[in-house]
Amino acid sequence: METFKIKKLRENAKIPFRATPGSAGMDLYACIDEPITLGGGDKAVIPTGIAIELPSAELAAFVFARSGLSAKEGLRPANCVGVVDADYRGPVCV
Repeated sequence: METFKIKKLRENAKIPFRATPGSAGMDLYACIDEPITLGGGDKAVIPTGIAIELPSAELAAFVFARSGLSAKEGLRPANCVGVVDADYRGPVCV
């Protein structure tokens, strides 16, 4: 398993973690100051308050919708899958 670095960009950001030992990935969290309300078909960029550093150009990070939120609430990335390239060092947003 590869190790990567996570940097909190905002004090109230949550560091992603695996919810269970069998989790396929890590849970990301919104880092917002107030609730965001979206209507049908609306889009928004939601900050996570973190940046990551992947250890190799052969790796990438991927942001997928959680099945529960996607199926029950219709919340998912507009492009379905977000890709964080190994050389990107900016804020991770969904």
